[in-house]
Amino acid sequence: METRELRYFVAVAEELHFGRAADRLGIAQPPLSRTITLLEHRLGVTLFERTSRSVRLTEAGAVLLAEGRRILGSLASAERHTRRAATGRPALVLAAKTGASGELLAKLLDSYAAEPGAVEVDLLLCESQPQRALHDGRADVALLHLPFDTTAGLDTEVLHTEGQIAVLPTSHPMARAPRLRTAEISSLPDLPLPRWPAPDGTYPDGSGIEVHNQMQLFQMIALGRSSAVLPESCRANLPEGLAAVPVLDAPPVTTVLAWPPHSRSRALAGLVRVATSGLSVPRGQSSAR
Repeated sequence: METRELRYFVAVAEELHFGRAADRLGIAQPPLSRTITLLEHRLGVTLFERTSRSVRLTEAGAVLLAEGRRILGSLASAERHTRRAATGRPALVLAAKTGASGELLAKLLDSYAAEPGAVEVDLLLCESQPQRALHDGRADVALLHLPFDTTAGLDTEVLHTEGQIAVLPTSHPMARAPRLRTAEISSLPDLPLPRWPAPDGTYPDGSGIEVHNQMQLFQMIALGRSSAVLPESCRANLPEGLAAVPVLDAPPVTTVLAWPPHSRSRALAGLVRVATSGLSVPRGQSSAR
């Protein structure tokens, strides 16, 4: 199997759409489709179930996706580490969502920097899904938030678990409630919940606005166009004009440190050790979505 074939397959498997995968790869759709068909014939398996309306992974395809991500991530990581070794500047790349986990991230970086033998940590800020940077080799480690992110195929360590709050305009009557339930928030016709992108980049159906990051969401809530259910720690970052109300029945949000299982980096092992050896996470120090 050629690296090019594997890269094409992973793009289609992640997008679940041949057109979007072709755009992502910068090629035309017909050669992409031919490559996938030839790969299936050579392997003797069906990787995708195709209809006129959808593309779905088969069980065999899901196995190849997991293996393909690992292989491509290892290749990209090897290239990056080799180039970095030539510069004499060892470093780790840590991926995180833009605007998320601000103070937790700062505490982690400060604690690690104080360790003997610590290397420089470069930050890769992502609009969403920082786990992709681990799969494609752009990052060595990432801060992820469950249940919003997926940790499939990754090793993880739990850093922090917290409850959730409803974020509303301060002018809304429910903003003065002592507590709310998810059904009350989701039924607000004037403040529909936002729609976040799925792993394939598409948005679910609904009346809520499409959002990419927390800053955009907060602005739309302040304008009275939306509401949201977010981790408790977001309370510390709310701009003027927004209120936070505890949501009693919302599932907890867990922040984890994640990395590829094939990693043998001593620097990464040191960062994980610092993160899991008593790193205190005061209330209101992490955020997700």
